[in-house]
Amino acid sequence: MSLKFFFAFAILFADILLIPNALGQHLEFIEGKGPSLKPIKSFSDYKNLNEVNKIHDILNPVYDAVSNIKSKLEKNITFIGFAGSPWTLASYIIEGGSSKDNLKSRAIANENPKLLDSFLERITDTTIEYLNDQINAGADVIQIFDSQGGTLSSYNYWNISGKWIKKIIDSLGKRVPFIVFARGVHHNWDELTYTGANALSIDWNINIKKTADFLPENVAVQGNLDPAVLTTNPDAAIAATKLILEDMKNRNGFIFNLGHGVTPNAKIETIQAVTNTVQNYL
Repeated sequence: MSLKFFFAFAILFADILLIPNALGQHLEFIEGKGPSLKPIKSFSDYKNLNEVNKIHDILNPVYDAVSNIKSKLEKNITFIGFAGSPWTLASYIIEGGSSKDNLKSRAIANENPKLLDSFLERITDTTIEYLNDQINAGADVIQIFDSQGGTLSSYNYWNISGKWIKKIIDSLGKRVPFIVFARGVHHNWDELTYTGANALSIDWNINIKKTADFLPENVAVQGNLDPAVLTTNPDAAIAATKLILEDMKNRNGFIFNLGHGVTPNAKIETIQAVTNTVQNYL
């Protein structure tokens, strides 16, 4: 019987697109459409971005919020900071918003890799500063969301996404642990492990036990309840939760979580049922 430890966490949800906004890309949220950004198409657009050293004041409200919340938390509660991966942020800007397939972004990766590389480096350096200041303000753990990683081919994943995540972790990983969530990246686990992440978060489209068995024992696993389950009744959610808990009961370094974010139509009573099931599982 493996030992079970339950930890309390707190997280401040600051939209990942705050970084593109801080770089000078106008951000607005359109009803029925979601986030909208001015697309970047050329080197002239790239050159007009704000310098990294100018972002601190723009993002200062996030650091103030982290500091204020951290000061009110009990000492045993871990505070999680987060940011989008460089590729995910770049794709949002190139596409002008959210995209299911990132066709424009993937085309630029092949037609103008020099532009994309420069753009990703700027975003990476900005993200390092952003996360460093979150840590200074009180964040104990950082999670990087590569929610658009799965739109890349397995051949391109490392050069376009993985290596930039590694640069962030190499810069800050000695300060705090890192969790990396890469949605749909099911053929690049070696590369994700090589980023230096302390934990990998897994989406709901893959078997968590088989994936965990493949990963090194010193890399924790987080996941992977289908978010749609939270829109069902408590009994159905409890059953789905227990399947994951049973599969992972002997895996040291496991964090129960969703396989992506909470949907707007999730039911509070179902969320509570899942929480109770995890907390009372033996």
